[in-house]
Order: sequence, then structure tokens, then C-alpha cells
Amino acid sequence: MTATEPAPSDYRLLVPRDWFRVDLTHERWRRQLKTFVDKESEGNRVPAEAARSLWTTLRNAAEGSLAQGGLEFFLKTESPGSALPASLLVSLAATPRGLAPTPADFAPELARRLGPEAEVDVLTLPAGGTVRAVGKTAMDFHVHMPGGIGYLHLAFSVPLSGTESPMGDLCDAIAHSLRWV
Repeated sequence: MTATEPAPSDYRLLVPRDWFRVDLTHERWRRQLKTFVDKESEGNRVPAEAARSLWTTLRNAAEGSLAQGGLEFFLKTESPGSALPASLLVSLAATPRGLAPTPADFAPELARRLGPEAEVDVLTLPAGGTVRAVGKTAMDFHVHMPGGIGYLHLAFSVPLSGTESPMGDLCDAIAHSLRWV
């Protein structure tokens, strides 16, 4: 993909219907997160303190993502009453046209930042060149955008089952479903 290619106007990502979506581009995201926490707490007899803790953790993750170009937050409870759901944060790391490093240039820098506990590699997804970083409970895909305008970051967290699990395989499949519109 080169800087002379047209930039996409949007992306399409196939996420299973049972994942709860929070749109971070609208002010109602806090209300949406609260709805998720309330829904998960009611049916699973989660203590009020645990529900507040979950709300705080998810709110902090969403706020941190917003500061980094967050667009969407998807949540999936892996087990009733579990402390943290599996999640996907989608964010945009935009750069001026042509200034985004290539995946081959970006991967070594990301590996240096993450340290030896993460496995970093470069692969080609249907959406294009990608830098993937995999740890025990996190899997990140940095997908180089057409037109050299930056990266779309798919940050998966699977705290209960880990990345070496069917849930980790599902996260990988979700990332492979990314298409530009």
C-alpha cells in the first residue's frame, strides 16, 4: 500500500452479535458501558462492589482509548461472574499522508517497546500489511491503512482464557475480517 492510494472512508469488521458494542464517538458511551455492567451484574448475582469495580475498569479503558483515537469498544463475557470480559478496542492512529511507517519499519520499534514477553510479527491480512503483537492475554493488530494515513489498531484482551484458546482464535478471525470501505 502506498501513499498514492486513496484513503478509505470507513472500515468493516465482523464481530459476533453477542459481543456488546459501545460507540466511543458519541457522548452516550458511558451510558452504554453502564448498561453492559448492569446487564451482566443482574443475571449473575455479582456483588455491587464487583460491579462498581468492573464499571470503573471499563470506563478507564474507554477514556484511555479515547485519548488515543478510540472509535469502538466491544465486550464479551467469557464466564458468568468473571471479573473482566473479553474486549476489543478499535482506535485510529492517524498520521499525515505518507508519514506512517511501513509495517516492516514499525514492528521492530513495537517489539522494543513491548519487550521480550510479547511476540511481534508482520503479516498480511486481507485489509493489508499488519503488525501483530501477542502476549498471554492480549493480542494487538496494527493494520496499515491505504494511502499511508496511519494505522487502525485492534486491541483484543482475553483475561480469562488467554490468547492460546478458542477465544484467542475468534479474536484472530475478527481481525482477519477487517475490510476497507
